[in-house]
Amino acid sequence: MGNTLQLVIILLASAVCVVAVFRLFGAPPLLGYLMVGVLIGPHALGWIPASREASYLAEFGVVFLMFSIALEFSLGKLFQIRRLVFGLGLLQVVLTLALVFGACMALDLGWKAGLILGAALAMSSTAIVSRMLAEKMQLDSPHGREIFGVLLFQDLAVVPFLVLVPALAAGESDLARHLGEAALKAVVILGIVLFAGQRLMRSWFHVVARRRSQELFILNVLLITLGLAYVTEHAGLSLALGAFLAGILIAETEYRHQVEADIKPFREVLLGLFFVTVGMQLDPRLVWANLALVLFVLASSVVLKFALIVLLSRAFGSTPGTSLRSALALCQSGEFGLVLIVLAAGHGVLEGELAQIVTASMLLSMMLAPVAIHFSDRLVMRWSSSEWMLRSLQLHSIAVQGLAIEGHALICGYGRTGQRIAHLLEQAGIRTISLDLDPERVREAVAAGESVVYGDSSRSEALGAAGIARARALIITFADTQAAERILALAHGANPSLPVVVRTRDDADLDRLMAAGAAEVVPETFESSLMLASHALVLLGVPLRQVVRQIGAVRRDRYQMLRGFFEGESDRHEDLDHAREPRLHSVTLEASSHGAGHTLAMLELGTLGVSVAAVRRRDTRIAKPSAETVLQPGDVLVLLGAPTDLAAAEMRLMRGN
Repeated sequence: MGNTLQLVIILLASAVCVVAVFRLFGAPPLLGYLMVGVLIGPHALGWIPASREASYLAEFGVVFLMFSIALEFSLGKLFQIRRLVFGLGLLQVVLTLALVFGACMALDLGWKAGLILGAALAMSSTAIVSRMLAEKMQLDSPHGREIFGVLLFQDLAVVPFLVLVPALAAGESDLARHLGEAALKAVVILGIVLFAGQRLMRSWFHVVARRRSQELFILNVLLITLGLAYVTEHAGLSLALGAFLAGILIAETEYRHQVEADIKPFREVLLGLFFVTVGMQLDPRLVWANLALVLFVLASSVVLKFALIVLLSRAFGSTPGTSLRSALALCQSGEFGLVLIVLAAGHGVLEGELAQIVTASMLLSMMLAPVAIHFSDRLVMRWSSSEWMLRSLQLHSIAVQGLAIEGHALICGYGRTGQRIAHLLEQAGIRTISLDLDPERVREAVAAGESVVYGDSSRSEALGAAGIARARALIITFADTQAAERILALAHGANPSLPVVVRTRDDADLDRLMAAGAAEVVPETFESSLMLASHALVLLGVPLRQVVRQIGAVRRDRYQMLRGFFEGESDRHEDLDHAREPRLHSVTLEASSHGAGHTLAMLELGTLGVSVAAVRRRDTRIAKPSAETVLQPGDVLVLLGAPTDLAAAEMRLMRGN
């Protein structure tokens, strides 16, 4: 028990340090996990020896990774991009596997090693690529959809490979029987779970949800995930296959989003520990001794996948620029490839030294992936002469509309919100130009006569071509704070006096966006509350003029009256956006409290990031108390701030510093 606890403490301490450092520099934390694993593993500092406990943690990480991947799996989404998934994705995996298999046979590495290495090197990193594309706002771009389709097929292809590896571990004389048994078991379990389990799963979740207990809900998810993983493992398959089936079942219910939010902390922690344990298996001395071979495997695998994806993408009708961007994002290795290598090495299908060399090359390619994606635009512009022409034509199409008008409103994002705003402005006689990155939406809107063009609003040249220097207002319609900040910086650089209206979900980033230069920030949750209140006031007999005046006063005051809320039990399972919203918290001062007899100015609660929204004294409520308000025993202070800051402020009020 002591050794296990020591193992967990070392792993957690290392994980905390590396995530903090990598988040500081904006690098993917999983690369840090790998580096920490190398340092603390048995082949370097030796803080953690190779043990069964460490491998158990790695297995649980894979279980939750497969579960979360399955949760995002949607039959509707799959049908929409079926050509990319089962066309481009299938060909990429099959051809990569075939080419690597042929190379391994030519090098006399054996057909089993060739099969596993081909499958592993065919995978790309879903975690790295999807995060980078989301940050660059390119998930809905042509190459973004192409990349997503290939990644989706790769995730699905892992499932049969997970079934295959244990069967390959059997002797060659029994291989056919083991493969047949594994396939039969997989088909039977899949049939029972997917056909009989759907209705049972939905009914069972209804029963659990009606109890309105977050603890029971999370326990139920863990039970289903680990229970199905246990069943498949004892059927001779793998833990990860059972977790994938559990995710597929839950993904088709209305509880998938709640489950995804609840399971995310477990997945992130255990997946991080999995990457630590992968790094622990690397022997730096062995890798250094075979560095030339590691670099050769790295270069050959990256070049092979890059060339193959470019050719396949072009064959599917993509432009040279789209093909190159897709290839740059997908040519690296991925976490599922590491899973297969670790699993194969554990079953003795791969020799230890070969597994070390391939793992090292895969890790290096994953480290290079963020750099390649970050600089993909520059690389594509340099490598593809046609990309210059396409970019020029795109900017020309924007400029054609932008030069024709002046004093217009420039709308960033033409989704539902953007379209409604454009229609309202045009009804008022104000001309608009909208920029959007969804080519299908742009095509249909243009055909209908809408003033929208394909363009990335986070790029200065697109904003310039759309006439930002001559615009009267800029409206950012998508609730993405980081993207909004980039656009605000570009807008004020091109037109310092331009008023910018920004949409946000709540007040978590309201001050941040105002500080970045937004003239108005519109939180969705506040505006819906104002609309409900205005209708209620009118129905209660309050004159319409008074209602309009009151609502206007709230908006002029930057929603100060609405900021913060008293947290209840039902709020504690909300997502991270809600978790960052300011809270209201009541603190009652006793005669012995430090705050009694002091003014608010003397207590300096503002230094803790907390303000006093109101003070209730007997039957009187003092709204917006002044800094010179002297607090008395029995006063109830209503504090506004983040949850951690509120705890510090309460401590100062009760006990002092």
